[in-house]
Amino acid sequence: MWREVEETVRRDGRERREFKNNGYLTSQLNIAVAVNADMNSSGLVCSDNEASSSSSSIALSLSTMTMYSLTPHLRNSLHCCPRQFQFFSFTLPISLKFNSLHPKSPRNPKSHPTLIVRSSSGSITAKPSSELRKNSTNDSGQEEKLRALRELFSKPSINIDAYIIPSQDAHQSEFIAECYMRRAYISGFTGSAGTAVVTKDKAALWTDGRYFLQAEQQLSSSWVLMRAGNMGVPTTTEWLNSVLAPGCRIGIDPFLFSSDAAEELKEAISKRKHELVYLYDCNLVDEVWKASRPKPPNSPIRLHDLKYAGVDVSSKLSSLRSELAGAGSSAIVISMLDEVAWLLNLRGADVPHSPVMYAYLIVEIDGAKLFIDKSKVTSEVMDYLKNAGIDLCPYESILSEIESLAARGARLWLDTSSINAAIVDTYKSACDAYHSASGYQNEIERTSSYGSDGHSRGPTAVYRHSPISLAKAVKNDAELEGMCKSHLRDAVAIAQFWAWLEEEILRGVILTEVQVADKLLEFRKMQDGFLDTSFDTISGSGANGAIIHYKPEPGTCSVVHADKLFLLDSGAQYHDGTTDVTRTVHFGEPSSRQRECFTRVLQGHIALDQAVFPENTPGFVLDAFARSALWKIGLDYRHGTGHGVGAALNVHEGPQSISFRFGNMTPLLKGMVVSNEPGYYEDHSFGIRIENLLYVKEVDTPNNYGGLGYLGFEKLTFVPIQIKLIDISLLSNAEINWINDYHMQVWEKVSTLLDGSARQWLWNNTRPLVKP
Repeated sequence: MWREVEETVRRDGRERREFKNNGYLTSQLNIAVAVNADMNSSGLVCSDNEASSSSSSIALSLSTMTMYSLTPHLRNSLHCCPRQFQFFSFTLPISLKFNSLHPKSPRNPKSHPTLIVRSSSGSITAKPSSELRKNSTNDSGQEEKLRALRELFSKPSINIDAYIIPSQDAHQSEFIAECYMRRAYISGFTGSAGTAVVTKDKAALWTDGRYFLQAEQQLSSSWVLMRAGNMGVPTTTEWLNSVLAPGCRIGIDPFLFSSDAAEELKEAISKRKHELVYLYDCNLVDEVWKASRPKPPNSPIRLHDLKYAGVDVSSKLSSLRSELAGAGSSAIVISMLDEVAWLLNLRGADVPHSPVMYAYLIVEIDGAKLFIDKSKVTSEVMDYLKNAGIDLCPYESILSEIESLAARGARLWLDTSSINAAIVDTYKSACDAYHSASGYQNEIERTSSYGSDGHSRGPTAVYRHSPISLAKAVKNDAELEGMCKSHLRDAVAIAQFWAWLEEEILRGVILTEVQVADKLLEFRKMQDGFLDTSFDTISGSGANGAIIHYKPEPGTCSVVHADKLFLLDSGAQYHDGTTDVTRTVHFGEPSSRQRECFTRVLQGHIALDQAVFPENTPGFVLDAFARSALWKIGLDYRHGTGHGVGAALNVHEGPQSISFRFGNMTPLLKGMVVSNEPGYYEDHSFGIRIENLLYVKEVDTPNNYGGLGYLGFEKLTFVPIQIKLIDISLLSNAEINWINDYHMQVWEKVSTLLDGSARQWLWNNTRPLVKP
């Protein structure tokens, strides 16, 4: 399943499509031209040797740029990091809008001018949602919620003119517990990405291209839909600056915005002399929600077995503390839920589809504290934490502990791209109080006073990106083994499902999209180690397949038609791994248009799967490989090509990605897991996507230009690709060989685990493809 990694990894609540001109835009365009030029020069695709040569030349054309864009620390680290386990604290200048994706370079927001998409006339327009949904039936309920929210604006303790409601929880999570789905509650739009903004007389919602159709259907006429990234569509701050009179007060819940996002917001609205107001004491949507708001989750947490984790918690904490000491820090606060779970080898069930628990973690040089609802902690986990030297604290006490750290003079490592503004602002205020009590008059006096250890006296923030993010992304051998095994079990369930569905459709059985998704879940539940789905299954027939993150609902979903394309994107959480796979099929006779589009998507999938690239290459370099076949006939898709995947953790994981968003300079490293999922979507007609998961491996090449090693991909997913949808006349011999080789691997790896009709189905769908 694709989740734009710009939105997933940045973890800062921004729902915009503004990019920084960081010097790599020209390089990205050159890549695209190079891919087209190389392929055009030899027909649709190159021969085996030519393809290898052209792919290498494309990668090599950026190897020097990529290598020397990294700091010396990163260049050296990439060559000498031990494979078993290591924290990474690279200092890459990764900028989206506020240098907020990766370990920090010195921040200078003025050094990278922002590129903002505008219409040629300079005007900003957006079509009201009411023009798109004449028959909306939920207008009255949504209007009542907006009325109640606006009434709160004028309370003396609040006194605001606008309120911003992001999608995130206090941990910047993509998937969140129901009680924190505030944006969905107030707007009615249930997509995972979006930002709602409410003024005293207007309401607007921003979302990206994956959700345009869904938002059109779900928003009432009280809301204006802002199609982020489209020409002429303003950002949230541009819109606020245009609709509010100068000098207004704009409120946010500081727990729901990363510190970077809040600072960016504050800077943007200051152009019209607006004030950003942190409302610590209450969330206004919660005040409207009242008693009907679901209770916070309290599922028990569990140990993640060492045979799956690969590295014990003591070793992980020791490595982290070494990293703290090297950075001149005495403590770090960790708020990303998957980072807490990974570091402690714990798993939870607080969040749908993600085996995490709501918690903060503070690690100091000589101790650690886990902030969590103690009712979730079993006696087994309690003993485990005690043995690891980790104390338990109430979840709600995190801010008081932050104040205590400052009072004790702690030098606190803060990842301001993920830590919420409430924590960072609390620490800054506590530091100011400490220094004022110590008699320092200004910042110069504070920073010029050093202790015997060479660090400034008193509490100081160490602004760096989390060292855990990249360490978690580079899977160790045990994690990769678990991913491989879980994918094979998952392939068994999927083969059993497709065999069942194909037979039912051919028998004329009427099945809805929801019934089909439920049946797939039944097959997965029969597999050892199954825990949950890794996201809501996208089961889309016909036009619904064009809604990139479509979620079928009982009563309103479609029937799975035999004469329409059917897109199924699904995944599972197992004790030892996380899966995510998409296949598009047709149960009847596809049209020539559908077959051509499918084949070109498949060609892009094959091109990325076969890519060989120099180490230190960021994922955006590879994105054009997956689009080139579509570009040749003027087609494209509105999402990135690949996202990171956790090992028995979140199905969407950063910091790596494969996307047209050139701002993410995180290099693809050996052991990382990414998705390969190009697609094509015709609104109101059909959708196509083909997705496998891959892990990055070392590749032997006859040359090593510049002394660099080379990397490629190994497949994790083994599910047949439907042959009838392929226009074989468009394929090269090399591409046919790839398909046949893949299907041979599918048969060899999965057939021994199947019997009966499912095994026969697998046999039928893995026969060699022969060009006439």
